[in-house]
Amino acid sequence: MMQQFHKFMEMCKDGKWIRVASYRNVKYDIAEWLGEKLEEEEEETEARLFTRNIDAEGLGFEYVMFCNPSEKRVVCLFQPGPYLEGPPGFVHGGSVATVLDNNLMGCAFMTVGGALMANLNITFRSPIPLGSVVLVESEVERVEGKKMFASGLVRSTDGETIYAKATALVILMDSKFSRL
Repeated sequence: MMQQFHKFMEMCKDGKWIRVASYRNVKYDIAEWLGEKLEEEEEETEARLFTRNIDAEGLGFEYVMFCNPSEKRVVCLFQPGPYLEGPPGFVHGGSVATVLDNNLMGCAFMTVGGALMANLNITFRSPIPLGSVVLVESEVERVEGKKMFASGLVRSTDGETIYAKATALVILMDSKFSRL
């Protein structure tokens, strides 16, 4: 994972790619994506972003996201831990769906603005071995009014294995988050 992480950090040096900050609560993610800072007196909450709900590292969703706003793309390095097991030795399909949803919505927020997932279709092609490092890629295909169409792909870091493909319909929100 570290080799892939360093590769993407190098790509961030020219400013085309941005490492997406990672917080336990989505309100901090959104503020970071918008380039804003939350007020110090903001009340702390017990609520956590679903993919950041495990206190011990390496057991669940271990990931880092990178965004290329000009290409309307987000790439996530994902290493699923043993708490995400489905069939023995492999990742549960629901956790793959979760990381795809998270990545596609990150792509929406980072490139288009506030949004809600309306439909997510996933085709699973191959099981992911627990502990392996995969790339989760999302991109905006097109925007039609309040509808954003996006696609996602989960693949091995060498590109040889496609684990899952996804398409999504995302509804854009009227809010301060909108970039349109």
